[in-house]
Amino acid sequence: MNTGALIAIIVVIVVLILVLAAVAWYISTRNKFVRMEQDVANSESRIDVYLTKRFDVLTKMLDTTKGYMKHERETLTDVVEMRNPGVNASLKEKVEFNEQMSSVAKQISLVVERYPELKADKMFHNLQQSISEVEENLQAARSNFNANVATFNKAILQFPGSFVAGSRFTKKDYFEAEEAKKQDVKMEF
Repeated sequence: MNTGALIAIIVVIVVLILVLAAVAWYISTRNKFVRMEQDVANSESRIDVYLTKRFDVLTKMLDTTKGYMKHERETLTDVVEMRNPGVNASLKEKVEFNEQMSSVAKQISLVVERYPELKADKMFHNLQQSISEVEENLQAARSNFNANVATFNKAILQFPGSFVAGSRFTKKDYFEAEEAKKQDVKMEF
């Protein structure tokens, strides 16, 4: 075999290795984006679970307070009219639902302040603890969702991954805090 043919074979082998490496990198990077996108979807689903649980617990709390709040019908009507966020609801709709439920929780707190004997009720106390637990879980789920979104967004925007992302993978929105919770807390004594 002559030297020219040997060099040609080596060049072809090197080119094939480089092409195979590029294809392997592309497939690996694309699969990583798919996994990350699924992590975002999974963490959004956990937010749905906790929003639903929050709705259920607040509804039970309202049922418990009905006897104490005959004239507080608006709060009950608001909760009954609210819908549970659907699995296919947009992130904006979920944020709005979250804000509505926060408003209802504040209204319930006002009712409780007017009826001190309600605070002593064991069932009501257990429901308050459940709400506190759900709120903590919901906050953790939102934090996890935002962390997954940040990781995903960085990965699809950074070079060279942006080539693989193309138009198939698009930037995700964060779960934003309610405007009222962004304000500084006023401490009055």
